[in-house]
Amino acid sequence: MSQPNPSVPVYKIGFYTGVAIVVANMVGTGVFTSLGFQVLGIRSGFALLMLWLVGGIIALCGALCYGELAAALPRSGGEYHYLSRIYHPAVGFLSGWVSATVGFAAPTALAAIAMGRYAASVWPEVHANGLSLAVVVVITAVHLISSRAGSCFQVVVTFLKMALLALFIGAGLLAEPQPLSFAPTAADWQQLLTPSFAVSLIYVSYAYSGWNAAVYVASEVKQPQRNLPRILLTGTLLVALLYVVLNYVFLRTTPLDTLAGQVEIGFLAANQIFGVAVGQFMGAGIAILLVSTVSSMVFAGPRIIQTMGEDLPALRWLGHRSRQGLPIRATLFQALLTVLFIISSTFEGVLTYAGFVLNLFTFLTVLGLFVLRIRQPELPRPYRAWGYPVTPLVFLALSGWTLIFLLRDKPIESLLGLGTVLIGLVIYAIIYAAGLLRPASTE
Repeated sequence: MSQPNPSVPVYKIGFYTGVAIVVANMVGTGVFTSLGFQVLGIRSGFALLMLWLVGGIIALCGALCYGELAAALPRSGGEYHYLSRIYHPAVGFLSGWVSATVGFAAPTALAAIAMGRYAASVWPEVHANGLSLAVVVVITAVHLISSRAGSCFQVVVTFLKMALLALFIGAGLLAEPQPLSFAPTAADWQQLLTPSFAVSLIYVSYAYSGWNAAVYVASEVKQPQRNLPRILLTGTLLVALLYVVLNYVFLRTTPLDTLAGQVEIGFLAANQIFGVAVGQFMGAGIAILLVSTVSSMVFAGPRIIQTMGEDLPALRWLGHRSRQGLPIRATLFQALLTVLFIISSTFEGVLTYAGFVLNLFTFLTVLGLFVLRIRQPELPRPYRAWGYPVTPLVFLALSGWTLIFLLRDKPIESLLGLGTVLIGLVIYAIIYAAGLLRPASTE
């Protein structure tokens, strides 16, 4: 495996770039598409906003827990690295298998396709899938040039994303409101315990996914023990605040019947706020936002694949790094999977079942915080999770509740997700039997 040339300076990710990666990973397709499905089962303005607040609490508790793990085990790879160290290399391999094959490539494809469709709604002559493929190819090329080029691109597009959302929110708060009350009643509080609320929380959790993005590039972060927890917390808090206010604007300006069952929520709300002509312009702006999401996932995802290649001789070819320390082959591998998802257009079904298994591994990672404290109390912990043990218990309780309802209401998708894990386990067993494994790195 090629190692970075020590004579070539290796660019390190700073605090602001790290926050940009987290924000860009989180603010993507979910917040612009999922409200229409929530409205089908919930008609209370208060309960709908509480969905986004509860989702923010889950993400924030998770970020607090991941901050401790990232500071104690500062190496790229995310859940793959943590679960290998905490439980067993097989558990880490399964997490990396899911992330490498579905966890990043499919959401990247989803963001690219959504971007293409938003663009096609503004410019009908645009071929949506063709544009999606072109964006993935161009962004992959940018991130293959250098970490500095990719980081600068990430900061710029994330800044544009936040500026556009600020304009959207400001105009929405000044627009004529719809007759929808956000003051809670006794019935509104009861809705928080209904199956509809729990199922809708699944959509919200997907919208919040990405709060752990910075841990995938931990070894490339400047002063990781100090900066990683700050990056995770700052990025998650910013997005939680943004999501609550943005969905308040959607609900305040657009009739529930107009939103119900629709996907292009941002476009519908923009038409209500600005009128059709400006609404089309805002639709183009949302397409630009999704370019930022594609970029952040192209940046973070290959680091998991590359770390697996470093640890497992059978996958050593994926661990190759360029002279600048870039995971060239891993990036190209993820790009190929993303292109296949876009071409096949079947990734939306994959995302449905992947939601269960991805939540499962996040659940295991936060649970691992307790396991690591018990097994390795002497391990240096430059940062300790604030509110421990309450914060991890809140995360585990709410995430576990979501997993139970996924199993109950989406049994086929959940079983397919578990089937993906089983396939990974078979692959691990084959590699192990062939003697092509060694213990996960403890660097």
